[in-house]
Amino acid sequence: MTAHHASKDPGPHPAQVSASARVDAVVDPALPATAARLRAHVLRMTTRVGSGHPTSALSAAELVSALFFQQMRWDPSEPGGRDQDRFLLSKGNATPIFWAALHEAGALDEAPEILCQLDSTLEGHLSPRNPWVPALTGSLGQGLSIVNGMALANRFDGIDARLYCLLSDGECSEGAVWESAQFAAAQNLGAITALVDANGLQQSGPAPTATQPERLAERFRAFGWSAEVIDGHDLHAIVRALRPLDNAQPRALIARTVKGQGVSFLAGADGWHGKALSAEECEAALAEIQAPAQGVHITPRRVPVSPPPAVAPATTNPPTPPDQRGELTATRSGFGTALARAGARCKDLIVLDGDVRHSTKTNDFAAQHPERFIEAGIAEQNMIGTALGLAVSGKRPCVSSFAAFLSRGYDFLRMAANSRPPHLLVVGSHAGVSVGKDRPSQIGLEDIAMFRALDGATLLYPSDAVSAERLTEQALEQPGLTYLRTTRVKTPVLYGPGEPFPIGGSKTLIASEQDRLTLVAAGVAVSEALDAYVQLLESGVPTRVIDAYSIEPLDVETLLRAGRETAGLLVVEDHHLNGGLGDAVAARVGRQTRVFRLGVTGEPHYGTPAQLRRRQRLSNKAIEQAALAMAA
Repeated sequence: MTAHHASKDPGPHPAQVSASARVDAVVDPALPATAARLRAHVLRMTTRVGSGHPTSALSAAELVSALFFQQMRWDPSEPGGRDQDRFLLSKGNATPIFWAALHEAGALDEAPEILCQLDSTLEGHLSPRNPWVPALTGSLGQGLSIVNGMALANRFDGIDARLYCLLSDGECSEGAVWESAQFAAAQNLGAITALVDANGLQQSGPAPTATQPERLAERFRAFGWSAEVIDGHDLHAIVRALRPLDNAQPRALIARTVKGQGVSFLAGADGWHGKALSAEECEAALAEIQAPAQGVHITPRRVPVSPPPAVAPATTNPPTPPDQRGELTATRSGFGTALARAGARCKDLIVLDGDVRHSTKTNDFAAQHPERFIEAGIAEQNMIGTALGLAVSGKRPCVSSFAAFLSRGYDFLRMAANSRPPHLLVVGSHAGVSVGKDRPSQIGLEDIAMFRALDGATLLYPSDAVSAERLTEQALEQPGLTYLRTTRVKTPVLYGPGEPFPIGGSKTLIASEQDRLTLVAAGVAVSEALDAYVQLLESGVPTRVIDAYSIEPLDVETLLRAGRETAGLLVVEDHHLNGGLGDAVAARVGRQTRVFRLGVTGEPHYGTPAQLRRRQRLSNKAIEQAALAMAA
């Protein structure tokens, strides 16, 4: 055993633990045998498949057994029930102990022996293909933010239940953990308990707090949590500490554990991370575990639960606004108007904003529906993770920030997309060089590429306020992850108030049998393309103009037809040349027709929107010149 595991348990912090919580806890006498059986399951399943992280799972056996078989109130037959205590494993490497606990509780339809088989839902890291997994975790530092969202959903619905999140001490190096900790305390999410499996060993050596787990407790206290250090292998200490405190503070239990605990040649030994045992080693390990595993089987503290409420349809027929064609309005304003209006008829709509509500135009929703507006602060990672937790708990979250700042939370977006949430709308404003006199750090130029890379994501880019309103209404209904791109600069209203904008469609604004070329644009570039059309017509080059407002899914049929009927497509976009609309069009129709692209290259400079578009060859004059070169 290494020195840091042999240190004396400092015990609970006296200022953080009530007198009632300090008394001895009554431990079910079958719990030690349960923990041993969980260890045996872990060893067998990881050895059988030849992969996994058995030592990371073994250190959590007592924590998981105390939770699932004594503390948590849940029904192993109701994975979808929300009015029960819930658990989320943020420490993804310990996934085998989670499957083992569900199996021991009779909650799995599959036996752990089929771990990591192609058609099994029991994967090496948690997958929402299994009904007991609300969201994908395993990319470290994300679980606590998701639990934040689940706790908020419970509060909105009046559900009195506790939520538990198991993290690792190495994982607590992730800044996202502390974004989430700060948010949980600010929101008084006292139903949350974070358990930190402080086994002191990471893949490459000791964790930063390996010899001083109290430092983690101090950090949680500094963020407004109740926190204490406990012996993570002492079931009496665990059960005592898990007793809920009667306050609004979230709780953190820093559990000093030993990686590989329960097996003499694994306990505290370096070099075993992510390494399955051989058949011979497994037999030797099981020989140490088999005797302690003999005991009475216990069942969880069952509580009858009901299924999650269905998400109500968001849209009804909105009132028809006046015709504003020709007026100048920013698409961000159209989004804000539609969002506030949707809040009146969609009671499951929750809006989160990253301290830019007056710029993103979520301020109208905040004013009209303050009880369902969450100021997430300058913490984009937690904001996205919290939204995912809300989404998987039956809410309809909308996340809003500058498009540029969403890149900070891209790993959270990636995990959210793979979690296949029922509904999750992300809105990025201040996109493109048309933002104008902002610093390059504020300009979103990579966001289309980011979201195009996410499997199953919907990507919408309105060109005027009317299309922004209609697309916002539909985005709130669209299953899965949806991204809506808005702009700061005011653009002419092109469409009448009753114009439909089906997802997967496009708008052919100008077309004739004499068209020689097709201009394809989205967002602010549509107005520039229309101006270029006038100039090209005067030059004797009639062109077709298509507003490709739906980038994913793309209106391939219309683009192919335009390619057949003209000499090629010139795609114009206020986005980096690589990864945006031009690449989307080229990938889908580039084999059947010529595709040329105009987009942003290099780092943008300070200037007016018109100056920057001219500099980036996105102005109507630059489009005209490129089109004439194509037609020559």
